[in-house]
Amino acid sequence: MSILNKSLFISFEGIDGCGKSTQVNMLMEKFLKSGDKARLVREPGGTKICEEIREVLLKNRDDVMADRTEALLMTASRAQLTKDCILNQLEDGIIVVADRFKDSTIAYQGGGRGLDIDYLLNLNEFATYGLDPDITFFIDVTAEEGSRRHSGKPDRIEGEGFDFQKKVREQYIKLAHMFSKRYIVIDGTLSPDKIHQLIWIEIQNWKK
Repeated sequence: MSILNKSLFISFEGIDGCGKSTQVNMLMEKFLKSGDKARLVREPGGTKICEEIREVLLKNRDDVMADRTEALLMTASRAQLTKDCILNQLEDGIIVVADRFKDSTIAYQGGGRGLDIDYLLNLNEFATYGLDPDITFFIDVTAEEGSRRHSGKPDRIEGEGFDFQKKVREQYIKLAHMFSKRYIVIDGTLSPDKIHQLIWIEIQNWKK
């Protein structure tokens, strides 16, 4: 039986290697087993146009992409995803689970790249039609832990290094205070099953 009778928009955030994608997949499986209609989206990506932008953004290249170009491409992908997928799904009463959303731009291009936070906040509002997640789960690990967990060849942003990830995490912590009503901070060093259990409890509490 479905636990929810209305739409719900959940985003997952955190530095590279925090384990959020594992939690996204576990939550989607839980929703489907519970009979809930749920849709998973990822950033950047999710539609044909967005996946093309993702390729440009994450491909390792010899030429250097300007920080502002990166921010604009990220939000361009988000605008397309919001219009084509997220808003329509929410209007139909479907739960949307996002593997990253608007806070990633503030953390990565704001905290990591040092771009103006207020400008990025306004740009995000434009790109998302003013949409905010109902719940944002921030899976928090240190840059050291994230680096230790990472395996495989890093993409262009993952390869920015340890100091970059530290700045990104620091900005996420600021965001958790700034948007405390929707942010739920979870210790990413807990076991995946324990983290999933905490997430499920928070979702059940939200619906009450």
